[in-house]
Amino acid sequence: MVKTILSINNVSKSFGKYKAIDNLNLSLQKGDIYGLIGSNGAGKTTIMRLITQLSPLQVGEIKLFDQKINQQALKHVGSIIETPVAFEKLTVKQNLKLIAIQRGINDYDKINEIINFVGLNEKDNTKAKNLSLGQKQRLGLAIAILPDPDLLVLDEPINGLDPSGIIEFRQLLLRLNQEKQVTILISSHILTELYQVSTRFGFIYRGQLIKQISKDDLDRVNQSGLMVTVNNVSKASQIIDKNYSKKFTVLNDKNILIHSLNVDSSELNKKLVMNGVSVVSITKEEKSLEDYYTNLIGELEND
Repeated sequence: MVKTILSINNVSKSFGKYKAIDNLNLSLQKGDIYGLIGSNGAGKTTIMRLITQLSPLQVGEIKLFDQKINQQALKHVGSIIETPVAFEKLTVKQNLKLIAIQRGINDYDKINEIINFVGLNEKDNTKAKNLSLGQKQRLGLAIAILPDPDLLVLDEPINGLDPSGIIEFRQLLLRLNQEKQVTILISSHILTELYQVSTRFGFIYRGQLIKQISKDDLDRVNQSGLMVTVNNVSKASQIIDKNYSKKFTVLNDKNILIHSLNVDSSELNKKLVMNGVSVVSITKEEKSLEDYYTNLIGELEND
Protein backbone atom coordinates (compact mmCIF):
# COMPACT_ATOMS: atom_id res chain seq x y z
CA MET A 1 0.00 0.00 0.00
CA VAL A 2 1.35 3.45 -0.99
CA LYS A 3 1.89 5.67 2.03
CA THR A 4 1.69 9.44 1.75
CA ILE A 5 4.53 11.11 3.65
CA LEU A 6 3.75 14.72 2.76
CA SER A 7 0.65 16.37 1.34
CA ILE A 8 0.33 20.04 0.46
CA ASN A 9 -3.27 21.08 -0.15
CA ASN A 10 -4.44 24.40 -1.69
CA VAL A 11 -1.51 26.31 -0.23
CA SER A 12 -0.96 29.97 -1.09
CA LYS A 13 1.68 32.34 0.27
CA SER A 14 2.08 36.06 -0.34
CA PHE A 15 4.73 38.58 0.58
CA GLY A 16 2.91 41.88 0.40
CA LYS A 17 1.37 42.08 -3.07
CA TYR A 18 3.67 39.36 -4.44
CA LYS A 19 2.10 35.89 -4.53
CA ALA A 20 4.98 33.40 -4.14
CA ILE A 21 2.74 30.28 -3.98
CA ASP A 22 -0.65 30.13 -5.69
CA ASN A 23 -3.12 27.40 -4.67
CA LEU A 24 -0.49 24.67 -4.84
CA ASN A 25 -1.17 20.95 -4.37
CA LEU A 26 1.64 18.41 -4.08
CA SER A 27 2.18 15.01 -2.47
CA LEU A 28 5.16 12.78 -1.70
CA GLN A 29 4.86 9.03 -1.34
CA LYS A 30 7.10 6.93 0.88
CA GLY A 31 10.31 6.09 -0.98
CA ASP A 32 10.10 9.01 -3.40
CA ILE A 33 13.07 11.09 -4.40
CA TYR A 34 11.02 14.02 -5.61
CA GLY A 35 12.83 16.55 -7.80
CA LEU A 36 11.33 20.04 -7.55
CA ILE A 37 12.10 22.04 -10.69
CA GLY A 38 11.59 25.71 -11.47
CA SER A 39 13.37 28.95 -12.25
CA ASN A 40 14.57 31.44 -9.64
CA GLY A 41 11.53 32.95 -7.93
CA ALA A 42 9.21 30.11 -8.99
CA GLY A 43 8.50 29.23 -5.35
CA LYS A 44 10.69 26.19 -4.64
CA THR A 45 12.43 27.59 -1.54
CA THR A 46 9.17 29.07 -0.25
CA ILE A 47 7.54 25.62 -0.41
CA MET A 48 10.41 24.09 1.55
CA ARG A 49 10.34 26.87 4.14
CA LEU A 50 6.60 26.32 4.60
CA ILE A 51 7.09 22.56 5.06
CA THR A 52 9.75 23.07 7.72
CA GLN A 53 7.84 25.97 9.39
CA LEU A 54 10.64 28.44 8.71
CA SER A 55 7.87 30.52 7.13
CA PRO A 56 4.32 30.71 8.55
CA LEU A 57 1.51 29.09 6.58
CA GLN A 58 -1.15 31.58 5.44
CA VAL A 59 -3.63 29.68 3.29
CA GLY A 60 -4.19 25.95 2.84
CA GLU A 61 -2.97 22.88 4.69
CA ILE A 62 0.27 20.91 4.94
CA LYS A 63 0.24 17.41 6.42
CA LEU A 64 3.20 15.31 7.46
CA PHE A 65 2.49 11.63 8.08
CA ASP A 66 -1.28 12.25 7.97
CA GLN A 67 -1.24 14.92 10.66
CA LYS A 68 -1.21 18.69 10.46
CA ILE A 69 2.28 20.09 10.41
CA ASN A 70 3.59 20.75 13.93
CA GLN A 71 6.80 20.50 15.93
CA GLN A 72 6.14 16.86 16.80
CA ALA A 73 5.84 15.90 13.13
CA LEU A 74 8.92 17.96 12.27
CA LYS A 75 11.03 15.72 14.52
CA HIS A 76 10.85 13.24 11.64
CA VAL A 77 12.09 15.77 9.08
CA GLY A 78 15.69 16.70 8.26
CA SER A 79 16.50 19.68 6.07
CA ILE A 80 19.11 21.83 4.39
CA ILE A 81 17.39 25.06 3.36
CA GLU A 82 19.45 27.58 1.39
CA THR A 83 22.81 26.95 3.16
CA PRO A 84 23.97 24.27 5.63
CA VAL A 85 23.97 25.58 9.21
CA ALA A 86 26.91 24.71 11.48
CA PHE A 87 28.89 26.42 14.21
CA GLU A 88 32.06 27.56 12.47
CA LYS A 89 34.30 27.40 15.55
CA LEU A 90 33.21 23.86 16.48
CA THR A 91 34.63 20.69 14.96
CA VAL A 92 32.56 18.27 12.90
CA LYS A 93 32.10 15.98 15.89
CA GLN A 94 31.32 18.86 18.28
CA ASN A 95 28.65 20.16 15.93
CA LEU A 96 26.99 16.76 15.81
CA LYS A 97 27.25 16.31 19.60
CA LEU A 98 25.47 19.63 20.06
CA ILE A 99 22.69 18.59 17.69
CA ALA A 100 22.43 15.26 19.54
CA ILE A 101 21.94 17.10 22.84
CA GLN A 102 19.31 19.39 21.29
CA ARG A 103 17.43 16.41 19.83
CA GLY A 104 17.73 14.27 22.99
CA ILE A 105 19.95 11.67 21.32
CA ASN A 106 22.08 9.81 23.89
CA ASP A 107 23.72 7.28 21.59
CA TYR A 108 27.07 8.90 20.78
CA ASP A 109 28.17 5.87 18.75
CA LYS A 110 25.59 7.08 16.28
CA ILE A 111 27.59 10.27 15.75
CA ASN A 112 30.60 8.26 14.58
CA GLU A 113 28.31 6.18 12.37
CA ILE A 114 26.88 9.30 10.70
CA ILE A 115 30.33 10.89 10.28
CA ASN A 116 31.49 7.71 8.57
CA PHE A 117 28.34 7.53 6.43
CA VAL A 118 28.86 11.02 4.97
CA GLY A 119 32.60 10.43 4.54
CA LEU A 120 33.94 12.93 7.09
CA ASN A 121 35.76 10.46 9.34
CA GLU A 122 39.13 12.01 8.46
CA LYS A 123 37.77 15.48 9.28
CA ASP A 124 35.90 14.73 12.51
CA ASN A 125 38.20 16.97 14.57
CA THR A 126 38.39 19.76 11.97
CA LYS A 127 36.57 23.01 12.69
CA ALA A 128 33.64 23.71 10.38
CA LYS A 129 35.21 26.98 9.18
CA ASN A 130 38.19 25.02 7.81
CA LEU A 131 36.12 22.59 5.74
CA SER A 132 35.84 22.83 1.96
CA LEU A 133 32.43 23.65 0.46
CA GLY A 134 31.80 20.00 -0.33
CA GLN A 135 32.75 18.98 3.20
CA LYS A 136 30.43 21.65 4.64
CA GLN A 137 27.61 20.20 2.54
CA ARG A 138 28.40 16.76 3.95
CA LEU A 139 28.35 18.18 7.48
CA GLY A 140 25.00 19.81 6.75
CA LEU A 141 23.70 16.47 5.54
CA ALA A 142 25.09 14.73 8.65
CA ILE A 143 23.27 17.23 10.89
CA ALA A 144 20.04 16.72 8.91
CA ILE A 145 20.10 12.90 9.09
CA LEU A 146 21.39 12.47 12.65
CA PRO A 147 17.84 12.15 14.09
CA ASP A 148 16.96 9.41 11.53
CA PRO A 149 14.38 11.46 9.58
CA ASP A 150 11.70 9.85 7.45
CA LEU A 151 11.67 12.90 5.17
CA LEU A 152 14.68 14.91 3.99
CA VAL A 153 14.12 18.37 2.47
CA LEU A 154 17.07 19.69 0.45
CA ASP A 155 17.18 23.10 -1.21
CA GLU A 156 19.96 23.33 -3.82
CA PRO A 157 22.30 21.00 -1.85
CA ILE A 158 24.82 20.61 -4.69
CA ASN A 159 25.06 24.31 -5.51
CA GLY A 160 28.72 25.28 -5.96
CA LEU A 161 30.13 21.76 -5.70
CA ASP A 162 32.74 20.56 -8.17
CA PRO A 163 31.92 17.52 -10.38
CA SER A 164 33.44 14.97 -7.99
CA GLY A 165 31.60 16.55 -5.05
CA ILE A 166 28.31 16.37 -6.98
CA ILE A 167 28.82 12.68 -7.75
CA GLU A 168 29.69 11.88 -4.12
CA PHE A 169 26.64 13.80 -2.83
CA ARG A 170 24.41 11.98 -5.34
CA GLN A 171 25.70 8.63 -4.09
CA LEU A 172 24.96 9.65 -0.48
CA LEU A 173 21.37 10.56 -1.38
CA LEU A 174 20.81 7.27 -3.19
CA ARG A 175 22.20 5.35 -0.21
CA LEU A 176 19.95 7.27 2.19
CA ASN A 177 16.93 6.46 0.05
CA GLN A 178 17.77 2.82 -0.64
CA GLU A 179 19.48 1.73 2.60
CA LYS A 180 17.66 3.89 5.16
CA GLN A 181 14.34 4.28 3.27
CA VAL A 182 14.43 8.08 3.58
CA THR A 183 11.96 9.96 1.37
CA ILE A 184 13.62 13.01 -0.21
CA LEU A 185 12.34 16.32 -1.57
CA ILE A 186 15.15 18.05 -3.47
CA SER A 187 15.55 21.10 -5.68
CA SER A 188 18.46 21.89 -7.98
CA HIS A 189 19.26 24.01 -11.01
CA ILE A 190 21.48 21.18 -12.27
CA LEU A 191 18.75 19.22 -14.04
CA THR A 192 21.06 16.52 -15.37
CA GLU A 193 21.98 15.67 -11.79
CA LEU A 194 18.38 15.86 -10.57
CA TYR A 195 17.48 13.36 -13.30
CA GLN A 196 20.13 10.95 -11.97
CA VAL A 197 18.57 10.68 -8.51
CA SER A 198 14.85 11.48 -8.76
CA THR A 199 12.01 9.00 -9.08
CA ARG A 200 9.35 11.71 -9.56
CA PHE A 201 9.42 15.32 -10.72
CA GLY A 202 7.30 18.37 -9.97
CA PHE A 203 7.50 21.49 -12.15
CA ILE A 204 6.83 24.85 -10.51
CA TYR A 205 5.95 27.94 -12.55
CA ARG A 206 5.02 31.26 -10.96
CA GLY A 207 4.05 29.63 -7.70
CA GLN A 208 1.93 26.89 -9.24
CA LEU A 209 2.61 23.19 -9.70
CA ILE A 210 2.06 22.83 -13.43
CA LYS A 211 3.12 19.19 -13.86
CA GLN A 212 3.97 16.05 -11.86
CA ILE A 213 5.49 13.08 -13.65
CA SER A 214 7.32 9.89 -12.71
CA LYS A 215 10.77 9.20 -14.14
CA ASP A 216 9.42 6.19 -16.05
CA ASP A 217 6.67 8.30 -17.65
CA LEU A 218 9.15 11.08 -18.40
CA ASP A 219 11.39 8.61 -20.22
CA ARG A 220 8.42 7.34 -22.20
CA VAL A 221 7.21 10.73 -23.39
CA ASN A 222 10.77 11.97 -23.86
CA GLN A 223 11.64 8.78 -25.74
CA SER A 224 15.04 8.47 -24.08
CA GLY A 225 16.76 5.14 -24.57
CA LEU A 226 17.86 2.80 -27.34
CA MET A 227 15.86 3.00 -30.57
CA VAL A 228 15.87 -0.36 -32.40
CA THR A 229 14.66 -0.40 -36.01
CA VAL A 230 13.97 -3.91 -37.38
CA ASN A 231 12.01 -5.77 -40.05
CA ASN A 232 9.97 -7.76 -37.53
CA VAL A 233 8.99 -5.96 -34.32
CA SER A 234 6.93 -8.88 -33.00
CA LYS A 235 9.85 -11.32 -33.07
CA ALA A 236 12.34 -8.66 -31.93
CA SER A 237 10.22 -7.71 -28.91
CA GLN A 238 10.04 -11.37 -27.84
CA ILE A 239 13.84 -11.64 -28.01
CA ILE A 240 14.33 -8.39 -26.06
CA ASP A 241 11.78 -9.47 -23.45
CA LYS A 242 13.53 -12.84 -23.01
CA ASN A 243 17.10 -11.54 -22.81
CA TYR A 244 16.81 -8.14 -21.12
CA SER A 245 15.13 -6.91 -17.94
CA LYS A 246 14.76 -3.36 -19.30
CA LYS A 247 11.36 -1.87 -20.08
CA PHE A 248 10.61 -1.30 -23.75
CA THR A 249 7.82 0.07 -25.96
CA VAL A 250 6.82 -1.04 -29.45
CA LEU A 251 6.32 2.32 -31.19
CA ASN A 252 5.19 1.11 -34.61
CA ASP A 253 5.74 -1.76 -37.10
CA LYS A 254 9.46 -0.97 -37.37
CA ASN A 255 10.65 0.65 -34.13
CA ILE A 256 11.13 -0.49 -30.54
CA LEU A 257 12.33 1.87 -27.82
CA ILE A 258 14.25 0.26 -24.94
CA HIS A 259 13.93 2.67 -22.00
CA SER A 260 17.57 2.45 -21.00
CA LEU A 261 20.89 3.58 -22.37
CA ASN A 262 22.73 0.84 -20.47
CA VAL A 263 22.27 -1.91 -23.07
CA ASP A 264 25.21 -3.16 -25.14
CA SER A 265 24.01 -2.36 -28.68
CA SER A 266 26.49 -4.70 -30.37
CA GLU A 267 25.39 -7.62 -28.18
CA LEU A 268 21.73 -6.76 -28.82
CA ASN A 269 22.34 -6.60 -32.57
CA LYS A 270 24.03 -10.03 -32.47
CA LYS A 271 21.14 -11.63 -30.55
CA LEU A 272 18.55 -10.25 -32.96
CA VAL A 273 20.43 -11.28 -36.12
CA MET A 274 21.18 -14.78 -34.76
CA ASN A 275 17.45 -15.21 -34.19
CA GLY A 276 16.50 -14.23 -37.72
CA VAL A 277 15.65 -10.56 -37.22
CA SER A 278 17.06 -8.08 -39.72
CA VAL A 279 18.38 -4.99 -37.91
CA VAL A 280 18.18 -1.70 -39.82
CA SER A 281 19.69 0.42 -37.03
CA ILE A 282 20.25 0.78 -33.30
CA THR A 283 20.62 4.38 -32.15
CA LYS A 284 20.66 6.27 -28.85
CA GLU A 285 17.79 8.67 -28.23
CA GLU A 286 18.83 11.13 -25.53
CA LYS A 287 16.23 13.77 -24.73
CA SER A 288 17.04 15.38 -21.42
CA LEU A 289 15.03 16.58 -18.45
CA GLU A 290 16.17 20.05 -19.46
CA ASP A 291 14.57 19.59 -22.90
CA TYR A 292 11.30 18.52 -21.28
CA TYR A 293 11.32 21.47 -18.85
CA THR A 294 12.17 23.99 -21.58
CA ASN A 295 9.32 22.73 -23.80
CA LEU A 296 6.88 22.73 -20.88
CA ILE A 297 7.66 26.32 -19.91
CA GLY A 298 7.78 27.40 -23.54
CA GLU A 299 4.23 26.17 -24.11
CA LEU A 300 2.98 28.15 -21.09
CA GLU A 301 4.72 31.35 -22.10
CA ASN A 302 3.46 31.11 -25.67
CA ASP A 303 -0.19 30.72 -24.61
